[in-house]
Amino acid sequence: MKIEGRNVLVTGGSSGIGLATAQALLARGARVFITGRRAEALQQALTQLRGAGKAHGVIADVATAAGRVYTLQAALEAMGGLDILVNNAGGVRAGRLEETAEADIRAMIEVNLAAPILLARAALPSLRAGGGMIVNISSGIALVGVPFYTTYAAVKAGVAHFGEALRRELKGEGVHVMTVYPAATDTPMMQSSRAGPDLGFVREPAAVVAQAIIDGIESEALQVVRGGDTRAAMIAQNRTDPGALDQRFVGLKPALAEAVRDHSAL
Repeated sequence: MKIEGRNVLVTGGSSGIGLATAQALLARGARVFITGRRAEALQQALTQLRGAGKAHGVIADVATAAGRVYTLQAALEAMGGLDILVNNAGGVRAGRLEETAEADIRAMIEVNLAAPILLARAALPSLRAGGGMIVNISSGIALVGVPFYTTYAAVKAGVAHFGEALRRELKGEGVHVMTVYPAATDTPMMQSSRAGPDLGFVREPAAVVAQAIIDGIESEALQVVRGGDTRAAMIAQNRTDPGALDQRFVGLKPALAEAVRDHSAL
């Protein structure tokens, strides 16, 4: 897909992968509309983006019905249409399942899974009009489940299979669906995690992930998987010998539990 001249909505676009993707889209000549929940962060992002191209945005929580309606209406009014929807907004709370509050579990379900499904449904009429694309940001944890990220793994795997099923549902109808599986990324969402390379969390810059997303959009890829050869080998082993991975995690669990016990971005 040619990006130049396209109208793109990026949820959670005020920081991290969302902001980096918005910047990369503008560099390709797209018009961009971003959402975010924090007024100050959104304004700073828009100031930065408007120096590079046509960018608009609103404060909205796409985890709510009102936030989704407002987001889509505002984006259509600002840009005059919608060609690409990037479902990027997300949140995480790590820790043992039995110690995770029900409110946090439900919050992860709403923002990471329900929001992309319902926003895609609402956006489909506009996306069909111009031969559009839906880009769903999942996670490498959707491909290899990691201890202490049980709910996050569940919702991100849900997003992945939602995208796969929707892609097949829309095949031949003018709307493509691509799923992105970032590995650990250096974003504000990861600031409260102390998990590092020794535990398998090698963080790459958000701009690198964004460039991979852009390349995927332009080539209409089915998926974009980050993490390099090491992650690819782990994904393959998870299919062929998952018990071996179970055993590897046994040795990592004490250090991993301590490193991620404060990881929260909801």
